[in-house]
Order: sequence, then C-alpha cells, then structure tokens
Amino acid sequence: MNPASESAGPRVASPLNRDVPVAAAGEFSPLRLGEGRVGAAGELSVWPPVILAPMAGVTNLAFRSLCREYGAGLYVSEMITARGYLMGNRLTALLASSSPDEKPRSVQVYGADPVDLGEMVRSLVDEGVDHLDINMGCPVPKVTRAGGGSAIPCKPRLLARLVRAMVQNAGDVPVTVKMRKGIHDRLLTFEEAGRAAEGEGASAVGLHARTAAELYSGEADWDAIGRLVEVLDVPVLGNGDIWESFDALRMMRSTGCAGVIVGRGCLGRPWLFGELAEVFDGREPGRPPSFGEIVEIMMDHGQRLVELFGETVGVRQMRKWTAWYTKGFRGSASVRGRLMRIESLQDIRTIVADLDPEEAFPVTALRAMRAKGSKVQTVKLPEGYLDELDDDTPPKGPRTLEEIEAWEKALNGG
Repeated sequence: MNPASESAGPRVASPLNRDVPVAAAGEFSPLRLGEGRVGAAGELSVWPPVILAPMAGVTNLAFRSLCREYGAGLYVSEMITARGYLMGNRLTALLASSSPDEKPRSVQVYGADPVDLGEMVRSLVDEGVDHLDINMGCPVPKVTRAGGGSAIPCKPRLLARLVRAMVQNAGDVPVTVKMRKGIHDRLLTFEEAGRAAEGEGASAVGLHARTAAELYSGEADWDAIGRLVEVLDVPVLGNGDIWESFDALRMMRSTGCAGVIVGRGCLGRPWLFGELAEVFDGREPGRPPSFGEIVEIMMDHGQRLVELFGETVGVRQMRKWTAWYTKGFRGSASVRGRLMRIESLQDIRTIVADLDPEEAFPVTALRAMRAKGSKVQTVKLPEGYLDELDDDTPPKGPRTLEEIEAWEKALNGG
C-alpha cells in the first residue's frame, strides 16, 4: 500500500539524514516485550522495533488500522481512563474499541487508583488485549494539578503501587510504562521512577525525553534515553523527535534503546511506518506519496473515521487531519481554512481540486510541526505535593461521567 516503495531516485530526507546508512543485516533485534516477565505465550516480538505513540484524538482504530497497513510494529490506542471504562462511558468504550484483525492489540490506560486499575486490566485481558501501557507522562495542567500524569513519577512508591496493580492483574500480558524525564530540569525523576517500574514487573519503560515543563518544545534529550538504558535491565523505548525513518536508526544507534516510539512525526504521514519498515530491513525507502496520492489517503482515512464515529463526528474529526496531510504543499495554506470547515468528505476533493496532484512531497514538510507548538509551561501540582515524595496515596481522579469526559479530552500520551 506504500506508494513510496514504487519509485526510486535521490533520498528524500532533511540534511540531517541524507547520509545516514540504512540498517545493516543483523544490526538491530526485534523488540521483545515480556521476555522473562510473563509466560512464553504472552511474550511479544515486535519487528521493526517501532511503536505508534498513544495520542489523544489521534490513535483511534481508524488511524491505527491505516498505519498498520503501511508497516508492522505495535500500534497503541488512545489513552482511556480506568474509571470511564469501568463505568461504561460510551466515548471511553469507543476509544478502547478494536477489530478482530488488530493483532497485537495494544491499549494505553490512565488510572491513579490501584483498585480501578486492577479491575480494568482484568477486564481488558479477558477481552484479548496483548499489551498494556500506563500513562505517567501527561503534562496537561488539568491532570498534573490533581497529582496525576507526569506528576506521578515524582512519587516512586505511588508509581510502584500502580504498576504492581496492573502487573498482578495482567497475567501473561506485558505491562509497560510511559513517562517523561521529570517535572523540569531541576526535578528529574526518570531514573528512580524507571527502577521502581522495573522492580514491580514492568516489561519495558518508554521515555519521552522532555520534561513536563518543556511540553513539546526544543529538541528531545536523547542522552537521557541512553542514561536510562544504562540504569535498567528491561527494554527502554525512546520517544522524541522521530520525524523521519532515519531518526529512528540514529536514536537506537546513539542510545542503545530497544525500540522507538513515534508520535507527532506521523501526523498526516501514516506512510512513515512503511519507510521505517524499509530502513530497518536494510532497504532504502522510496519516495513519499505525491499530493494526489495523499488526497486518496485522506479520503480513506476519513471514511474509516466515519465508520468508527458516524458521519457527523467522523467528518468533524477529519478537519484537523486535512491540515496535517496538506502541510507544506504549494497553495495549501490558502485552502486550509475551508478544509477546517468541511461538512462532508467530498468537500475535501472539491476544495483541493485546484492544487497540483503531481506535486512531490516537499522536503521542508518532513520536520514541520503539525501539532502541539513550541511553548513551555510552569507545571501545576497540588499544593504541598513535593513535600512528601514517599507518600503512595493515590491522587484524586475524575469520578463522574462529566469529569471523565473532560479528562479524556485533556489527556494525551505525554
């Protein structure tokens, strides 16, 4: 399905990656999740060692299925709240939904109550989930102000208690943890938190190599990923600034991490997973799709969203995607406002009809910001939160359906 693989020519890459060699035979190994931690039946071997990051409003079944068709790997769901899942919230259930051909099935959860987490995990395992990840990296003020998300790793005993609740109820399903470096540069928590997660049976630790204060600004600190590799015995998954397939090779070579997590770089570029599969298999990736081919990918994506959410919500969800898919093409800025107001999928074809379908994917768009800008923040924490770091009391999370829906709109993969 990858149009890039059909054409050859000079490498389409930023100057940073023009001379990066593709993987040599045997240079990298499959990512092994659960090895020595769960029964053999539950161990996962992931090749290439690439994971689609859980992202709110992004990694629903529609996008996961599209990415999966381009290349193998592990594709994680949007984050779902334990409380919402247990209360049968309709939106939560939809975000957690899958299809029979989604194997392995991977779900990211959020919960700060060990009882809720344990009950949720048991239910998901009964449904046939193959991998579970817990969000401990969300930097959104609504979440950290309550002591959740990226605030949790400040308290390693609390983190341990939550991971323990998941592992004890997951049986032979591997449990992983995703976190950030810390709150800010003066309060780094990732080493101690990583050791706590490993000690409670986590099968891997994913590190977004930024602090909560940095949000998505600046450059990810890949050195921190390398440091965590030195500290832990379980696999470390590196996250941050994988914009091109060659970035994944550079990250793994420089840090020794066991796999990479791809987030913003794939927004409006699901074919990136095909390129990742090619470079890890030692092949030079072909050219990215032309604008006309991207229009067809957009229409396919939009149809999947409509099938998942219904016509009205699916089209509304597609609006933001049109901006990401068309980023960098000549004339796209002049039509983007209209694309953000589409009322039907056919509107997409009508609005882009005057743009050049033969235009090649612009190199300048490879590393273009498609979501979440360059701002920084002062992280909001509960009053006195840092006074007792040994406290393992669960923070207060959303309880009512209204609170749960508000949190699920705010939460992201961190």
